[in-house]
Amino acid sequence: MFAPYWIDDAKGTIFGVTQFTQKGHLARATLEATCFQTKAILDAMEKDSGAPLAQLAVDGGMSNSDLCMQTQANIIDIPVDRPAMRETTALGAAMAAGLAVGTWKSFDELKSLNRDGRTLFKPDVSKKHSKNMYRIWAKAVEMTRGWVDEEEIVETDENLEAQANEGTK
Repeated sequence: MFAPYWIDDAKGTIFGVTQFTQKGHLARATLEATCFQTKAILDAMEKDSGAPLAQLAVDGGMSNSDLCMQTQANIIDIPVDRPAMRETTALGAAMAAGLAVGTWKSFDELKSLNRDGRTLFKPDVSKKHSKNMYRIWAKAVEMTRGWVDEEEIVETDENLEAQANEGTK
């Protein structure tokens, strides 16, 4: 498990599965996991910088999901701001090209672009509920530790090396 946990011996796990669990529950858990991981990273950033985030700006594919963005706002307990045009990498490239050819004269002219049609997702659960959800997530993260021992790592590395060598013959 990577940032901010850096748990080398973790394995993917799914907790809380019952005989009533359906594929929709797994899909929702995947979205929630992304939101919890984002909270963990934001908490680490705040701890390192000493500066709390007042609002999270989002873009990209997952930001298309209203459910995911509302869940994110609830978990991090701050508003999540989503622009109407969500592929901002492409927009940034177009802005840079426009600046280069003189479509815009200054960076200040670009500040008003992509402002209309924004959606602000505000937390709609109590702080207590939000903290409890994260506490359960943190417990699950701790339970991912220790699934791989050193012998398994060496054996896996040897298997991967053998497979790679097979592919080059």
